[in-house]
Amino acid sequence: MIANPNEIPITDNHIHVDPVNGDGPLKTAKLFYNAGGRVMIIPNKPSWSFNNDFNFKKAIDLGIKHVKEINQNTEVKSFPISGVHPAEYSKLLKSGKSFEESYELVKKALDYCAYLINENMAIAIGEIGRPHYEVSEEELKYQNLIMKYGMEIAKDVQCPVQLHTESATEDEFKEFSLLADEVGLKREKVIKHFSGAYINEDENFGVTPSLTTSKDIIKKAIKKGNNFLMETDFIDDKTRPGAVLGPKTVPKRTLDFIRKGILNEKDAFQIHEKNVKKVYDIEI
Repeated sequence: MIANPNEIPITDNHIHVDPVNGDGPLKTAKLFYNAGGRVMIIPNKPSWSFNNDFNFKKAIDLGIKHVKEINQNTEVKSFPISGVHPAEYSKLLKSGKSFEESYELVKKALDYCAYLINENMAIAIGEIGRPHYEVSEEELKYQNLIMKYGMEIAKDVQCPVQLHTESATEDEFKEFSLLADEVGLKREKVIKHFSGAYINEDENFGVTPSLTTSKDIIKKAIKKGNNFLMETDFIDDKTRPGAVLGPKTVPKRTLDFIRKGILNEKDAFQIHEKNVKKVYDIEI
């Protein structure tokens, strides 16, 4: 039995809110809270969510605004992370811009993210990385340059970075860890969003895995240990119902697994509180 589930600061490490295409920040936060959730880490949605003019600053600022709305009007504690989704770079290319011109536009947006972090208005760079779909060799080269630039910024402003990439295997985790070493960023400050159960250091090479909260993945992970974060990647888009996981999933799964003895309270506090504090240097 759970002594007091309200004491566990159940955290969704990657959850979106969208008032244009979805339920928006307040309804999503209330659904999360009523299911037992307490902390939301919220990356801004891409600019195509509200227009098609590549207004990255507006997209990033909206992410900050939505977090403030949640913190002022609900009992959920939320934190913004700011970045440019790798698909934005692909869309810039499709719009007719060159590889270099598109690269410079994304770098400028990431510089703005660094400013926000220096001003304590965001807690991490993300989601950045490279596409989960196939692209040309030339595009992949630039996508990797963007990922490296994001890590360099994270090192400079002393914050974590959330990566959106292909479904990573041990080889990719090793690649990300070596890239972190190259730019001088602590490996644990690199968070692999939408990760499988790669929670041992010989699997993730010190990179922090943020696990998709499917039953099978969490069951597999908890047998190995508790060195991971949990997320839904909820996209809050009514045109794509069921595309990822719903906003209730992390709290419901956590509490259900505690009741069933799959997860103990010590592990729950480690995953949802201690790991979150360690990676983000925040108080929850």
